Amino acid sequence: MSSFELFLNYFARSGFFTWVILIWLSAYFVITFGIFFSRYLYLGHWLSIEKSSLESMLMGAKNVRDDSILRKCSSAAGASEKLLNVCKNVAEKNATSGLWMLSIIASTAPFIGLFGTVVSILETFSGLGQSGSASLGVIAPAISEALVATATGIFVAIPAYSANLFLRRKAYEVIVYVQREVDILLSANESRRDS
Repeated sequence: MSSFELFLNYFARSGFFTWVILIWLSAYFVITFGIFFSRYLYLGHWLSIEKSSLESMLMGAKNVRDDSILRKCSSAAGASEKLLNVCKNVAEKNATSGLWMLSIIASTAPFIGLFGTVVSILETFSGLGQSGSASLGVIAPAISEALVATATGIFVAIPAYSANLFLRRKAYEVIVYVQREVDILLSANESRRDS
């Protein structure tokens, strides 16, 4: 029997509850990759903007680039430290938005899979109790089919957890560049005051 036929047989024997669990985990899987790719592209673009802005400031530019997140905060001559810190906090919030969903998926997917396994095992034992035949040849395939939900939960949690860590690191890099720009702006403000 091919693996595709085993897959089809599994779904044919699965109950309504198993279908709900697998659809739920499939939705989690799609959401994980949707968030990952959209945030990766967004943070990558933003990182290149802030990196370029910092480089131009280090080369002598008096202000951040027009497309930097700090532009509105630094446009006023001598922007205050409080205003720049508020803008940096807004940037941090923007950089990490959506990552809470990856945390939820990474932490709940294994439990959802385990819950599906427990319910499938309960259904299996209930069916065995009614039929009266409880040989190893009957129990083993039913238990292995029930464990598919746990495996699926773990399969979904691993990329969600990895994506969360990867995107947090990318967000951290963006915030580091923003902080360096803030430091340069504050330093320029101090030199203006001193002169």
